[in-house]
Amino acid sequence: MIRVQNLTKRFDQFTAVNNLSFDVSPGEVLGFLGPNGAGKSTTMKMITGFIEPSDGMVSVCDINVSQNPQAVQAIMGYLPEGAPAYGEMTVMAFLEFIAKVRGLTGDDRQQRLAKVIEQVELEPVLDKPIDTLSKGFARRVGLAQAIIHDPKVLILDEPTDGLDPNQKHQVRELIKGLAKDKIVIISTHILEEVSAVCSRALIISEGKLLLDGKPDELERQSRHHNAICLQLADEHTDVQQQLGAIAHIESVECVAELEDRTFMLFPQDGQMLLPEVVRWLDDKQWAVENIHLEKGRLDDVFRQVTRAQTV
Repeated sequence: MIRVQNLTKRFDQFTAVNNLSFDVSPGEVLGFLGPNGAGKSTTMKMITGFIEPSDGMVSVCDINVSQNPQAVQAIMGYLPEGAPAYGEMTVMAFLEFIAKVRGLTGDDRQQRLAKVIEQVELEPVLDKPIDTLSKGFARRVGLAQAIIHDPKVLILDEPTDGLDPNQKHQVRELIKGLAKDKIVIISTHILEEVSAVCSRALIISEGKLLLDGKPDELERQSRHHNAICLQLADEHTDVQQQLGAIAHIESVECVAELEDRTFMLFPQDGQMLLPEVVRWLDDKQWAVENIHLEKGRLDDVFRQVTRAQTV
């Protein structure tokens, strides 16, 4: 388990992390969310032992990070922001170097190298200097070095930054596979990544913990929870006014970025009103092109809690 207790980091008069506490258990993929400057990267650097906290304590697998950072780093894989590496090295030389540093030898080293290269799909660039790689390949090299020793704990800062959609999907599936027997913390600004990969999410702002829960639990706090997206087949007069008169519909908005005749119906208190709306449409004999229920949007909740923090 990772245990963070009353963690605080001050830089002169600025408090980057403010009395932060949370636990992460094996098998969890924790999404660490917050606006720029919220303290995410600083917290991750304290968990990994790269910087000392001003107050509080971090333990990883019952090892106090401040007292024995090398023991923690031996069982941890870390992908920092920017994926720093030795640019003049080829990808293969760099990964071999990391494997040696991590204490892998003989057949074990060759097997791990082969497996990780396949997992992260680095075969096309093994002989290329890291400085010549695209941002996406450089990020994949960073991920490869983080998992090469099969660590118990993975700390990943923006793991899919710079990847194309196919590569993002591949890395997310890899992370989900790795998480079965590991502790994984992911810092990301891509909210869809949390829903796709994470079993739990923390939202912080100004170094303080604002929300902690499963992604679907947080999504249920969104104004879009149980909202109905309706696309009509034909034009009608006073559509928003008529839809807004349906019982327990709080508001109706035209979804201009989608298509004409598309509306979002927001229920009062997140009530499930889809059956009532379908019956109303049948009674009106309004032809429907498409209708679906929204489960909720994490970006709604993110904006709501982080804006409230700054007010």
